[in-house]
Parts: sequence; structure tokens; C-alpha cells
Amino acid sequence: MAKVRISISLDPDAAERVRSHADRAGMDVSSYLVNAAIRQMAEAEAAEAEFAGVDALIADAEERAEPHGPIDEAGDDSLSADERREVDEAMRLVYGAGEAQARKRGEVA
Repeated sequence: MAKVRISISLDPDAAERVRSHADRAGMDVSSYLVNAAIRQMAEAEAAEAEFAGVDALIADAEERAEPHGPIDEAGDDSLSADERREVDEAMRLVYGAGEAQARKRGEVA
């Protein structure tokens, strides 16, 4: 099978570290980098496969969820004032004070 050449650029310190690791593994730099890339791709594919079911559940829940945008200009909202305060407090706990302020200004959907 024919091989394809791929060129990469590294800063000198990283290149020396790669050479050193390849030497310790008893490999040339090209083989070492190919091996590392293939291992990384396998790990990423395994993680994607592991979480595919969860990702599908999340996507389904997001599709079925009612949109909860900002309160309209008239101040109408499906939440009571107490519920709105609870939501705002939860948003502050999760995202920090800036997120809750952005919601009040209608910047966060």
C-alpha cells in the first residue's frame, strides 16, 4: 500500500521531546507520531461511542423542551415571581451573577 506524506511543524522544545519519547519507545519519530495519533483517534472514537446514547437523550430532550426565553416586554411569564427568583438564583449558582443579569436584560435565550 502506498504511503502518504504529512508534514508537521513543531517548536524546537516540542520536537526534542517527541524525539526523546520516540527513542525511549524504540521507534523512529514518524512511527511514534503515527502510533500516538492512531491511539488518540481510537480513544476519541470510544468516548464518542460511549456517550452516543446520552447525547441522543439530550438532543431528544432539547427538541421536546418548551422554549424558555426571556420575559416579554409586558412582563408576562409562565412562572410566578417566586419561581422566577428560584430560577435566577439557580442561574447565579451555576453560571455566576453575569448570566442572571443577562437573562434579565433578555440577552440569553
